[in-house]
Amino acid sequence: MDKKQEHKYQGREYKYPSFIKKDFKPFNPIELYKKTEKIVCRDSNRKYTKFYCTGVYGGISTGYTVGCCLKCVFCWVNWSRDFPYKYGRFYSPKQVYERLLKNAKFRRVKKFRISGGEPTIYKEHLLKVLDLATKGDYLFILESNGIILGCDKNYVKELSKYSKDNLHIRISLKAGDEEGFQRRTGAIGEYYILPFLAIQNLMKDNISFHVASMSDPKLMPNSERKKMLNKLREIGYLKYLEEEICDPYNTTIVRLKAAGFNIL
Repeated sequence: MDKKQEHKYQGREYKYPSFIKKDFKPFNPIELYKKTEKIVCRDSNRKYTKFYCTGVYGGISTGYTVGCCLKCVFCWVNWSRDFPYKYGRFYSPKQVYERLLKNAKFRRVKKFRISGGEPTIYKEHLLKVLDLATKGDYLFILESNGIILGCDKNYVKELSKYSKDNLHIRISLKAGDEEGFQRRTGAIGEYYILPFLAIQNLMKDNISFHVASMSDPKLMPNSERKKMLNKLREIGYLKYLEEEICDPYNTTIVRLKAAGFNIL
């Protein structure tokens, strides 16, 4: 990661890492999650960049959060991931729900989603959104990298009460071993296990979910993919695996090149 940059925005200084570069120093993703939370959360409000409907999942109304606890080189999210103090505005849980609902009705879709950065950052806000958004006829899809859900069993237990009320979680695996995780996310390799622990926690609490993986062969060697599949079998996950490919978004291209990847 870059040296601990000091960024100035609106008269305030932030020591916050942006995207990773070739000579990056691996970071602790839990520490980054806590640092990010201090920037993107205020009272029960959370920073978002946009709300609109998209065609994935057959049509879904989506809110895009600011900030993440990983720095994946293949990430498509806009620069709010890397400069969370500079982008987005604060929304209350009620405002988030109202925007999701308004867009869903306008486009006549029956699903809600929170995506973009890492939506599980700031539990208080997310749970309040779910209190409002999972009571009707809409399916709520929560997308997560699994870092926080892997280290906080109580968080998963709190989510389990919404599972019967139309909640589904998509856990996105970034790697199949420590080396791949550190190289492509910037986080210390040993933390690669947390998304797998999140899967175990979700299974234990009978929450509706599925697993996705960035296993594009241009990024993940076949030997590592086999390790990932073996690990999933080892923890008892034998269901659908959504395997992703790396799309050439502008932000993705910049991040890949900065980290020394020449695959697009």
